[in-house]
Amino acid sequence: MTKDDLNYHQTIAPDQTRIRPRLAIVVPCFDEELVIRESARRIVAVLRDLREKGQIASESFLYFVDDGSTDGTWSLIREFNQSDREVKALKLARNFGHQNAVLAGLLSVRNRADCVISMDADLQHDEQSIYSFLDKYRLGADIVYGVRSGSGSVPISKKVGSAVFYWLMTTMGAKVVKDHPDYRLISARVLDTLADYKEVNVFLRGIFANMGFRSEVIYFDVHDRAAGTTHYSWRKMIGLALDGVTSFSVVPLRMIAIGGVLITLIALAMSVFIIVSAIRGDVVPGWASTVLPIYVLGGIQMMTIGLVAEYIGKIYSEVKQRPRFISEQELQ
Repeated sequence: MTKDDLNYHQTIAPDQTRIRPRLAIVVPCFDEELVIRESARRIVAVLRDLREKGQIASESFLYFVDDGSTDGTWSLIREFNQSDREVKALKLARNFGHQNAVLAGLLSVRNRADCVISMDADLQHDEQSIYSFLDKYRLGADIVYGVRSGSGSVPISKKVGSAVFYWLMTTMGAKVVKDHPDYRLISARVLDTLADYKEVNVFLRGIFANMGFRSEVIYFDVHDRAAGTTHYSWRKMIGLALDGVTSFSVVPLRMIAIGGVLITLIALAMSVFIIVSAIRGDVVPGWASTVLPIYVLGGIQMMTIGLVAEYIGKIYSEVKQRPRFISEQELQ
């Protein structure tokens, strides 16, 4: 076969998994009864448009993951499943948290898709960006990160919290993509690699950022919630930050060690000062010089013990190897 023949065959036989992939869109949801109907309508409309244009395979589908909802979310999803062939779903036995719900969806569609997009059910992630995700995928990207170009009408407290979150992650050495929520596309081989990660404390933004696969970024506008209120409280945001830092960085532990050395040096300097003062007869009576250091050092000790306990707690969870999620029912 000549070089020209080889080029000819390569031209007429491209990688179909890149040109016309089987696409799965994973959408975790928890108590989204007010918005789930509109979410399904918009995402299914995008899938059908992509299919009509020949940009995705006919087997492509939308995959809801009900993370233990207590309202009518699952009943509505079952209705969608009966009326729309594109809608499939997984119901978890209880609420396992957003990260585990996303993971459950990704692992459940493994071997059924060439690429997977994960997005939230509240429609703050612009579904029209799915076209751009696929464009990057066709050009060879294995991970495409959706990055917020704005924050819409998000309250100022949440904006500040988000800024602090990414500052903390970067400062502590945890590799993440700034302003990237869990809106991304991953290829099948990234999904296969993800299945090898057995850790119980899941922080997907850190996992994908540390894989090393070819990645691209697309920017999207944040929309207001179509209905309802956010379930992502400050407590959950702080918990996510702690999971990210303690799962991907040992910088806090090193800071404790450095702090211990500095405190020891200060204590030695104070000891020398006290001894010299005693020799000179300049000792000042009073409790402040005794009590204040006790309070300061006591507070530092409690803080560092709590931080070490956080790491020990994670080790405890990992050693037990309990399931990260439990599936109750799946709709095909």
